[in-house]
Amino acid sequence: MGHPDFRVDNKIFATLAYPDPGLAMVKLTPEQQGEFVAAHPRVFAPVKGGWGRKGATHVRLAEADEETAGAALTQAWRNVAQSKSAPQKKSRPKKR
Repeated sequence: MGHPDFRVDNKIFATLAYPDPGLAMVKLTPEQQGEFVAAHPRVFAPVKGGWGRKGATHVRLAEADEETAGAALTQAWRNVAQSKSAPQKKSRPKKR
């Protein structure tokens, strides 16, 4: 896609410099996103649109310190790593 991304099990959990060189994106849950935005409103903001409503969160790199950015990046990694290791629900046939 022309910008660096970070993956676990080939699933993206963060990107760098998209859509702007000063931004990163971390994949949080909507609840986690709300907590990060409330605690650090100058650093974090929801991505616009549907991805943002699902937890995709911009990180303003110039405003972020290492500890805060690291916490968000670690949480995004955990979210994706855990979703890959969680057992998949078996689909059941619909009753007629």
